[in-house]
Amino acid sequence: MLQRLRTYLEMIRFPHTIFALPFALMGAVLAAGGIPPRDKLLWILVAMVGARSGAMGVNRLADRYLDRLNPRTRDRALPQGRISPVEALAFVICSFGLFLLAAWMLNPLCFALAPVAILIVSGYSYTKRFTALSHLILGLSLALAPVGAWIAVAGRIGPPALVLGAAVLCWTTGFDILYALMDVEFDRRHNLFSIPAHLGVEGGMLVARLFHAATAVCLALLIPLGHLGPVYTAGLSLSVALLLYEHWLLRRHGLAKLNVAFFNVNGILSIGMFLFTLGDLLLG
Repeated sequence: MLQRLRTYLEMIRFPHTIFALPFALMGAVLAAGGIPPRDKLLWILVAMVGARSGAMGVNRLADRYLDRLNPRTRDRALPQGRISPVEALAFVICSFGLFLLAAWMLNPLCFALAPVAILIVSGYSYTKRFTALSHLILGLSLALAPVGAWIAVAGRIGPPALVLGAAVLCWTTGFDILYALMDVEFDRRHNLFSIPAHLGVEGGMLVARLFHAATAVCLALLIPLGHLGPVYTAGLSLSVALLLYEHWLLRRHGLAKLNVAFFNVNGILSIGMFLFTLGDLLLG
């Protein structure tokens, strides 16, 4: 059973939860002006696990034939037959069912918007077949996390939630463009769309830099909107430094440092922004 669980966690890339979850918690604490009620935090966590697991399951099902052809992904569970398509589909249904249950337990607006969220996070997996803007759809998928968490706590949508969502959209779009640098030739050979495949490596890196600059602007706008102070500003400064370091790594070392730039740097950034935001709210 442990081996089976490990296979499922590998399929959904569970460690990558570190990207969206801290920003979801950031949306929750901003809405609450501090630490939200424990029941809200519990169901936000359940919703995050359900939505992300379901979305990754759909992604693996949609790409299973492409993953079999790509040397970088052919060892994944579905191409290797360690999980069958039927098992993966059952996993998706259970995951989205868990998400709908969590949305129901949070509040009526969350439950009403939950099907829209499922449609967006599931639809992303197919957009690479017809548009290079697929990176933006992934960004929108992750941006739903802080917006949804804000709604879960406040019961409505507020301007800080939208700005934080825009920051996450731009941040995710930027690092997904960088991640796509690994598959430029594969995408071109198989008529798949991505910004690096369309514009080349240099063009892709330039567009990623622009999106990350927009990320910094959106995070800065949260200072007046969320009545945030010097602790948050310190966290913002750290995040800007991390984004600069990410692009410096790729400029200096190329794809050899892509995993460090992608996972380590962005993981630290997301956790750091949550902790500095929470610290600012508690100390302020």
